[in-house]
Amino acid sequence: MKLKTRIIVSFFIIILEPLLFTGVAFWGFSQYQLKAIEKQYGIENATYESLTNTAEVINSMTSGTIGRLSEAAKESPKDLENIEYLDSVNKELEQVHSYLIVREDDKIRYIGCDPYPSELISRLPDYKDDSSDSSDGFYLGGKIKALVKQIDFETSEQGKGSLFVVSSVFKTLPQIEELIRNMLAAVVIILTITAFGLTWWIYRGVISPLDKLRTATQKIKEGNLDFSIASEGVNEISDLCQDFEAMRQRLKENAEEKLEFDKDNKELISNISHDLKTPITAIKGYVEGIMDGVANTPEKMDRYIHTIYNKANDMDRLINELTFYSKMDTNRIPYTFNKISVTEFFDDCAEELDSELESKSVQFQYSNYVGPGVLVIADAEQIKRVINNIVSNSLKYMDSSRERRINLRVKDVGDFVQVEIEDNGKGIAAKDLPNIFDRFYRTDASRNSSKGGSGIGLSIVKKVMEDHGGKVWATSKENIGTVMYFVLRKYQEVPINE
Repeated sequence: MKLKTRIIVSFFIIILEPLLFTGVAFWGFSQYQLKAIEKQYGIENATYESLTNTAEVINSMTSGTIGRLSEAAKESPKDLENIEYLDSVNKELEQVHSYLIVREDDKIRYIGCDPYPSELISRLPDYKDDSSDSSDGFYLGGKIKALVKQIDFETSEQGKGSLFVVSSVFKTLPQIEELIRNMLAAVVIILTITAFGLTWWIYRGVISPLDKLRTATQKIKEGNLDFSIASEGVNEISDLCQDFEAMRQRLKENAEEKLEFDKDNKELISNISHDLKTPITAIKGYVEGIMDGVANTPEKMDRYIHTIYNKANDMDRLINELTFYSKMDTNRIPYTFNKISVTEFFDDCAEELDSELESKSVQFQYSNYVGPGVLVIADAEQIKRVINNIVSNSLKYMDSSRERRINLRVKDVGDFVQVEIEDNGKGIAAKDLPNIFDRFYRTDASRNSSKGGSGIGLSIVKKVMEDHGGKVWATSKENIGTVMYFVLRKYQEVPINE
């Protein structure tokens, strides 16, 4: 649910729910009180008017007593001067929260309540007052709050007199007070439940997710990215949680990449330091030998200079690899793609390899099974780099104590041209084979200086082949040899239908 919708729903709940439940509570309590009035006061089919019209209830409760007093006033008014008779009637009226007052010749002769109601006495009407004609009596407000019925009588001895039946309104009808108390309690409960429910609803949909986002922000501020944020709450906040979680994952990936990058850089510096130290040490040694006159014959001088030249070439190759690695790491490899004849290209490569390997006493065999018209789209210089890196890697791990051999085969495999470079070196262990194309990975953990290499040659091969839309892989058997494979997609012209 959207936040706007939730606010609108909350508005109507605040208004309608208290009204609805208050109405239901009023109906329930009033029905209960009406049943109580019917039972207690003998009113048949009590209505809501019975709760609001106190006179009706009081008339019902006192009608019998009033009738007897009225009859006595007409037929035997002397009874109204009999204290015992008046006490008996007053006790009867006390059951319905009423009492008697008898006045004769403007003097109070009997009062059935204690303390003396001086204010009420002063407000009682005179004999034959118009109010006495009302069958329902008359109401005295203010502090008194009583319904008074007047019965006038006359005796031969005392003269004119009036009998008053005074009924306390709230004591006579306690159901009204109880209804009011119950309704007030019900309203408080309904408003409390409504407020609690809305508070919980809004908290669960808005405040709670925002608290979690604030906690997540604090964790990110502290550098902790190892947590997750569930999408919850209203739609807007749920979307915000999703975006925040995506941001956290991206930040975590960037942090992991940075850690990996820093690790690679440290390893690269370590590798460069190690791999440059060996040829530099050799060059220094041979130069010192020349300076000290150790190379005192033309043959020695030629051998020293040749060795210095080879070590300088090793350093130059290492620097070239590192330069290419820096371009590869920032995706700035300068490719120049062209249509290349497979046969011509690999024939030239084989000729160059044959000369180079022959000088290193390595047997070389070249086989081409691709037709002369097959073309590929590739960067010739980078494909040569791939081949040279693979061959150089093979030479590092070949045993010089036995005959060394490298075979280059080019095959047609449907839509691709597959190149295989096989050697008879010591092979690669099965546990190392999946990792040989990773950066800086070397199977010789000790980094034997005699092997040389920066550990990035095969990672360059993988990167170049991926950028050409091909792939590279290897198979190997220990003490038998290794075969490196890579494939290039053939160039095929698509005919245009006119």
